Amino acid sequence: MKKKPFALIIRDGWGFNPDSGEDNYNAIKVANTPVDDMLMAEYPHCLIQTHGLSAGLPEGTMGNSEVGHQNIGAGRVVPQESVRITNTIRDGSFFQNREFLKMIDFVKKHNGKIHFMGLCSDIGVHSLLEHLYGLLELAKKNNMSEAYIHAFTDGRDSPPDSGAGYIERIEAKAKEIGIGKIATVMGRFYAMDRDCRWDRAQKAYECMRVGKGNKAKSTSELFAKSYQNKITDEFIEPTCIVNEDNEPITVSDGDGVIFFNFRGDRPREITRAFVEQDFKEFSRLTMPDLYFVCLTEYDATIPTPVAFPKPPKMKNTLGAYWSSLGLKQFRCAETEKYAHITFFFNDYTENPFPGEDRQIVPSPRVRTYDLKPEMSASEVADVVLQRLESGKYDVIIVNFANPDMVGHTGDLSAAVKAAETVDQCVGRLLDKVKELGGAAIITADHGNFEKMIDGNPNSPHTAHTIGDVPLIIFDEDLKNAKLREVGTLADIGPTMLDMMGLQKPTEMTGVSIIQK
Repeated sequence: MKKKPFALIIRDGWGFNPDSGEDNYNAIKVANTPVDDMLMAEYPHCLIQTHGLSAGLPEGTMGNSEVGHQNIGAGRVVPQESVRITNTIRDGSFFQNREFLKMIDFVKKHNGKIHFMGLCSDIGVHSLLEHLYGLLELAKKNNMSEAYIHAFTDGRDSPPDSGAGYIERIEAKAKEIGIGKIATVMGRFYAMDRDCRWDRAQKAYECMRVGKGNKAKSTSELFAKSYQNKITDEFIEPTCIVNEDNEPITVSDGDGVIFFNFRGDRPREITRAFVEQDFKEFSRLTMPDLYFVCLTEYDATIPTPVAFPKPPKMKNTLGAYWSSLGLKQFRCAETEKYAHITFFFNDYTENPFPGEDRQIVPSPRVRTYDLKPEMSASEVADVVLQRLESGKYDVIIVNFANPDMVGHTGDLSAAVKAAETVDQCVGRLLDKVKELGGAAIITADHGNFEKMIDGNPNSPHTAHTIGDVPLIIFDEDLKNAKLREVGTLADIGPTMLDMMGLQKPTEMTGVSIIQK
């Protein structure tokens, strides 16, 4: 006899935009989405907060996929690393961090240079400028003669042409502190790839390591030229800001490096290129003798010191709890979001829990996803349908990446196609869930493509939104259920346990949104 499955369907980046004045630039409103229309008309639904304090982030900070999936999987609000690190700057313990001081000792001993690399925007998804400024203060307090900044420009979570302003702010702050020069500038497209597109990482690495790539005499010259050529921040080609002798500043033997991104998924590739002895993805010529520090743990297998290790693992996350009850679970996503429904959902746990099966579906190999807005959603749906049909699983968790990844391109027509593709895929899954007598929650980790312009039609909006997302309960037994109007990401897990008739573990502080 086949099991009655409970599915958690995450439409990544499918948010709610209350501004009807933006309907013509809301991919959900423009698209033909009969499944979503039916769900919103016939099944109970509410809104879920995905940002700021409700997600363990600083007030006013947009949510993101890592934070979203961790909070959903935890069933409780999870204080985020960005907040923890900021607090150490404010209480002064940041400047006594053991790994930072070891790096400084190494540099002084080897007469080397200090480098700070990371994403230079203040959106709070991957990094914060306050952390970079703290590092500059650290260098100054320890009497370093100079500190070199390798600036990765955003344009994805921030406006596409905001990079010049951020770099101006950094240069002004460096002048105020009395230390800090921009050594290289490059878009996150190159320096923060996470899909094994090693040709991109190689260009970023070679720019920082040997000075290969474009040259500019100043950051203002670089941005003027890039914007004139319609190259926005995300795609700025790796460029060295040369010194008075027209020479680049490179990462060399005896130097120290601190990667100041706090989010772990996108720094992995470039970090491996700098620190792994047996790195084989591209030729490095020689591996420099460095003291390389990661701000947080990007991956347990990366052999480098970590300034702020992970806190102890949370007990009784959703995946662990289901496993302890002997339930079988299946997770599926394409490459772009696979880590989120596994590693992040399981509180930074690499290996699956007993009874947890996983399958990754390769994302299409295109430069940007507006070129293929369907991505691999249909293939993901095919895999999940097969697993549903097998009757083996009590719980299915699936992520559709399109709303987020296509939303980041700022292309409305592509986002509309993404919405229609995901809507069709969700419909296929729900038909099978209903056939098997199961139930589902349809929700998102944050918003994105419900807002495709930033103020006017000529300014595409490419970032996550600071807003709520829908949550829909697809359960024939709960069609008349009353829900709280607004919940949080932490409430999703307890709601699912409630639907399954399972008692919530005491560690979960989230509350079911189903009103009794």
